[in-house]
Amino acid sequence: MEWCQIPSARGRASYRWIVGTDNVPTLRTDYFFVDELKTMNKKRYTSRLDLKNGTVDMTHGSGGRAMAQLIEEIFIGSLDNELLRQGNDQAAFDVPRGRMVMSVDGHVISPLFFPGGDIGSLSVHGTVNDVAMSGAKPLYLSAGFILEEGFPLADLKRIVESMAAAANRAGVPVVTGDTKVVEKGKGDGVFITTTGIGVVPEGINISGDRARPGDKILVSGSMGDHGVAIMSQRENLTFETTIESDSQSLHDLVAAMVEAVPDIHCLRDPTRGGLASTLNELTQQSGVGMQLREEAIPVKPEVHAACELLGLDPLYVANEGKLIAICAAQDAERLLAVMRAHPKGAEAAIIGEVIEDEHNFIQMETSFGGSRIVDWLAGEQLPRIC
Repeated sequence: MEWCQIPSARGRASYRWIVGTDNVPTLRTDYFFVDELKTMNKKRYTSRLDLKNGTVDMTHGSGGRAMAQLIEEIFIGSLDNELLRQGNDQAAFDVPRGRMVMSVDGHVISPLFFPGGDIGSLSVHGTVNDVAMSGAKPLYLSAGFILEEGFPLADLKRIVESMAAAANRAGVPVVTGDTKVVEKGKGDGVFITTTGIGVVPEGINISGDRARPGDKILVSGSMGDHGVAIMSQRENLTFETTIESDSQSLHDLVAAMVEAVPDIHCLRDPTRGGLASTLNELTQQSGVGMQLREEAIPVKPEVHAACELLGLDPLYVANEGKLIAICAAQDAERLLAVMRAHPKGAEAAIIGEVIEDEHNFIQMETSFGGSRIVDWLAGEQLPRIC
């Protein structure tokens, strides 16, 4: 229907024809007074979002005033920075010299809040770490939110504030984003996709295909913390010591490692599938085998106990704040010392070496003196872990 505006003594009146149930057209009048319009323009919105009891509805994804208010009060209100504040559909920025790196990560974790973090902070850490595993300095992030109708605005605010805090701590701002809303029952609260870009300094060449026989394999700390924290939350398990996720950004640790040993061959963060599956990825990429020592692999006693209770192998349990490094044997002790000197690598250890193996098998000397093959994860051990 067409709208027209006619000046009146009271202000502006907007008229439109509407058709009733009796199919008789009538003229509807909606009055917007000049003073009210001025007040609305000044305030932008007639009322603030109800962050205590309000929920996401379909208008928050419609492209109209409700969506603009959601973006302004929740997203820009928490993630505010110069590039985001420009309000463009993209962010334009200058970059330093070097090779560009880009990574994208989807986050569907359940539950959304867990000991040691939540989906907001996790979405920053996961993408920052993926970029950093190339030796790059992460620069900027983008974030895409899929929201389910009925999701509490209080929880959304909490998630975005956590994302902002993680981005601020990392020094990697969210500079552009997108929001969509799906009908109730067609999502699961909130899903987040983040993309990160960074720059690799000249002379650094870290890649999954560079492992060579004789190289040493290092990890930055204990394995399985994140996965066990999530599973204990799902199963309502309590332990004497609370098991928290290790979710954290690792680019500052990587920067120290690269400065000390520029010729690191491989870096990888062992997330889904844990240490075992990540090492199998690297053997396939590099065409090598590996020999591990079980007693050298750090696993916290409470994590080990929880895994026994749940029937899990800690080598296959996800991590969100640990890394694997592979370097030449002559560089291993120096790299280990640098990692242990950093707060995020205090429990670092050398856990094995790269060997020649045409079958790309990973063999492990067990704590009982035997030997076993460490194969890929079979099936889904912990669904929706990140």
